[in-house]
Amino acid sequence: MAYEKAWADNPKINKTEQKKLVKDGLKIFEDIPHYAENGFSSIPKEEWDSFKWAGLYLQRPKEDGYFMMRVNVPSGILSYEQVKALAHICKDYGRDVFDITTRQAIQFHWLTIEQIPDIFNRLEAVGLSSAGACGDITRNIMGNPIAGIDPHELFDTTEIVKEVYEFFQHNEDFSNLPRKYKMSISSNVNNSAHAEINCVAFTPALKEIEDKEIPGFHIKIGGGLSSRPFLAQPLDVFIEPHQVKEVSIAITTIFRDYGYREKRHLARLKFLMADWGPEKFKEKLLEYTGPLHSKGKDALKTWNGGYFYGVHPQKQEGLSYIGFNVPVGRLHADEVLELAEIAKKYGNGEIRTVNSQNLIIPNVKHENVELLLQKEIFKRITTQPLSFIGHSVSCTGIEYCNLALVETKERMRRIAEILDQQITLDVPVRIHMVGCPNSCGQRQIADIGLQGVLLKTKEKKMVQAFEIYVGGTLDDGGKFNEKLKGKFRADSLDEVLFRFLTVFKNTKLPAESFFDYINRLGLEQLQKELDRIAEELEEKVS
Repeated sequence: MAYEKAWADNPKINKTEQKKLVKDGLKIFEDIPHYAENGFSSIPKEEWDSFKWAGLYLQRPKEDGYFMMRVNVPSGILSYEQVKALAHICKDYGRDVFDITTRQAIQFHWLTIEQIPDIFNRLEAVGLSSAGACGDITRNIMGNPIAGIDPHELFDTTEIVKEVYEFFQHNEDFSNLPRKYKMSISSNVNNSAHAEINCVAFTPALKEIEDKEIPGFHIKIGGGLSSRPFLAQPLDVFIEPHQVKEVSIAITTIFRDYGYREKRHLARLKFLMADWGPEKFKEKLLEYTGPLHSKGKDALKTWNGGYFYGVHPQKQEGLSYIGFNVPVGRLHADEVLELAEIAKKYGNGEIRTVNSQNLIIPNVKHENVELLLQKEIFKRITTQPLSFIGHSVSCTGIEYCNLALVETKERMRRIAEILDQQITLDVPVRIHMVGCPNSCGQRQIADIGLQGVLLKTKEKKMVQAFEIYVGGTLDDGGKFNEKLKGKFRADSLDEVLFRFLTVFKNTKLPAESFFDYINRLGLEQLQKELDRIAEELEEKVS
């Protein structure tokens, strides 16, 4: 259906919006075969950003012509054939770098324009796509990674996520949104899809309708991170499962037609929601959907941080799912191929990705669990990781990303391993590292968030450094972590964290979480401890 671009006559829209009026982002798919045939030099520089709609970013440095690609994995569910196809793309074209993202997608690097058509064909052959994985469009739809096998889910959301995802795929009615648009749909009662930091989140709920309790969803609108983070706000509506697609289309239409297009840094749905508020947004939503039920009973119980380590019984009798740690989300092609064969031999071939950058092998018969876990590969990709490496998340960083200021991925892995050697705690501490304010590594929701910056030394040189944030959670509606004063050189960060966490260990209560500890002591006391650590390290250097 054609729609009216209400913003087309606005002379104040930004340059990106002006360009999108002339040519829709999805049109890049029509151009890629020509560019692939004629090489990177044939791509006009002004077209580089258009590749985002195909899930492609030019990696650092852009002029070298290598692309990063994200592949959508709705709900994180991959079949055996899909896993194999992704592994071979990684092996043949991606220089053996296979990353799981914080939105359950798969990310490749080092791709050239000549390779892209073959990669598209391989993805299409197994029902995968990179369309919309980047750009001003609906991104990969996050879901419950144990959908359909979760003993505690209200119902299986797999087909609902698939229906909504497929509606928006290659749909030019919704490919020109003001900015990126992130959605989650999950009935996992432990908030595994991180509802509060999505633009739109469908969360599990119950509602008594005609004397019968019906499972369905509540919705939260306007979450998002980056340099101005917002927690999504609930609307007073209850959505039945069959209404999800209709409501998704209505909310996306509101964002498309009323979202801000003048200043690009204010264009996310979170800014519209912050200005309108829940009541006005609900009023506008009902104009599109007609009457909806009012809120029912929230079925969310807690937040599991996206962690599923270990062996767990499925709702299907006799079967287990097994959660594994992938250190900072990075795998090698041969590892992925081996995991696929293990999943096929002991399960049904599925592998599921998690937004904590980890993975799950489902549908393993109870009697085969121990046989599976004896495989050599599970010494690195383990069900029982050490505490820090098991709760570390990292963005791509300066290794490939044009926006990053510092190295992150390998640094986070090294620091986590050092901390695991130096200190043992009775509770996990979640550490997220990001290379810039865009926060692909979701720094704001971590116990300890590490954000990369540049620091001018006494010799007036710029060096990589980090700021430290503490106290993030998505429990009870969520709370973003708060910044402590100071910038710490990257080469001393492991020592800073060791000393900081040693203070935590020596002054915490038994089984007290890092979040509860911060709330008990207060930021002022933590700042004093961090200042003391900084002074000691300064004296040590001098």
